[in-house]
Amino acid sequence: MQPALPVTAALVITAVAFDFLNGFHDSANVVATTISSRALKPREALIMAAAAEFSGPFLFGVAVATTIGHEIVAAEAITTSVLFAGLMGAIAWNLITWLLGIPSSSSHALIGGLVGAVAMGYGFSAILLPGIRKTVIALLVSPVLGLLMGYVLMKCILWLSRLATPKANSFFKRAQICTSLGLALSHGTNDAQKTMGIVTMALLSGGVIDSFHVPVWVIALCASAIALGTFTGAQRIIRTLGTKFYRIRPINGFGAQVASASIILGAALLGGPVSTTQVVSSTIVGVGAAERVSKIRWGVARDILLAWILTIPASMLVAALLYIPFRAWLG
Repeated sequence: MQPALPVTAALVITAVAFDFLNGFHDSANVVATTISSRALKPREALIMAAAAEFSGPFLFGVAVATTIGHEIVAAEAITTSVLFAGLMGAIAWNLITWLLGIPSSSSHALIGGLVGAVAMGYGFSAILLPGIRKTVIALLVSPVLGLLMGYVLMKCILWLSRLATPKANSFFKRAQICTSLGLALSHGTNDAQKTMGIVTMALLSGGVIDSFHVPVWVIALCASAIALGTFTGAQRIIRTLGTKFYRIRPINGFGAQVASASIILGAALLGGPVSTTQVVSSTIVGVGAAERVSKIRWGVARDILLAWILTIPASMLVAALLYIPFRAWLG
């Protein structure tokens, strides 16, 4: 039985709320180093990032949306109960980690929520292993790649600027405007598409569309929501990423942003839904370690790693529990 149009509309609104929270939660990933190195004032950085977040999905396509919406769970398991429970599980975890000021992965939370709800309603046989494998590889490899790329890139930058005068700081400050713009474009391209996949699944489940394709208005809606969330900004997480690992200088911010943007945009073009939070955090650590390993406050890194490990099982559990009342309500 197809759900009534009001239920589908409520599901789309819930997905857009998740998208807004994703931008709110992840704005720190895009602007923290730029603000901490004083390349831009906070409001200037957030305005620029929001504009780039909106533009990203229109410039680089919707490959990630297809992965999320078409390759992770079987078509018969795409129901309003599953989508509601999956989204609410992800939203709950995002809110918890925001209150604690811990950078966590919205991507992990969303995928964990979907898998938990599907497993509860239809069993693990309804989860498509090729899509899960592709997603898990992208999520696991990207932070390791970020750490290594940040480390190597910073070593190269330090060697190339070994004879530079203190005026080099001015160059790296100005350069961060470009690298921050690139990072915001890559984040909007990758993360907004995750919600596009969910909204398209909701439309397909509700009978609004008859095949999986992402309508232009869905792209515009999701891009607008993540841009608005980014503009609002999560100040607690900005402080964690921008100051608690170590004191970030312009050269550190430049290196971290170049490495992060390269990995995130490359994954988006290949359809791999990576965690922007993981990539940015790991590149910041890699860049700092390239200067001096003892420079890193490893206790902060340990807390963030613990949040990453907990995200998927926690959101799976919440979504699985929420599926029961949603199934009873929606039938």
